[in-house]
Amino acid sequence: MSFSVTIDVSKQFETAASPETVFELLADVPRSASHFPDVEKLEPLGGNTFHWIMEKIAIGDHTLQQTIYASTYTSDPAAMSVDWTPVEGVGNARVSGGWRLEPSGSGTKVRLHTKGVLEVDFPGFLQFLLAPLIELAFAQKIDRYISNLKETFEG
Repeated sequence: MSFSVTIDVSKQFETAASPETVFELLADVPRSASHFPDVEKLEPLGGNTFHWIMEKIAIGDHTLQQTIYASTYTSDPAAMSVDWTPVEGVGNARVSGGWRLEPSGSGTKVRLHTKGVLEVDFPGFLQFLLAPLIELAFAQKIDRYISNLKETFEG
């Protein structure tokens, strides 16, 4: 029997890039996704909905999980926000979240909040061992994503 792992991440950073520059990149889902590590494939489904297929999460020679999901994206240039909501029934995860941007001096304060619920196809008794490893792997991916974005904004 499988089990669910919920991952809830909030991060913020500042960049010297203008809010408009940051928004332009984050609102362009394929361009933003190109900064996210370990994306095997990003497929447009139409209507600003994208199907994500991530590389498998592995520890040593053991594959823990491959995350597959779809989300629909909406962007609001007036509010300087980008949000995504899960598409039910696609893959083994449901991912929602958003970016919030605000001017900060001559740059931008960038806030990210994302929440994912991942169905893990392992016996439930392994949850206490695997859930922390999956959470750590996801948190590391988010950190690398932000680092990659910051590098682009500062470059």
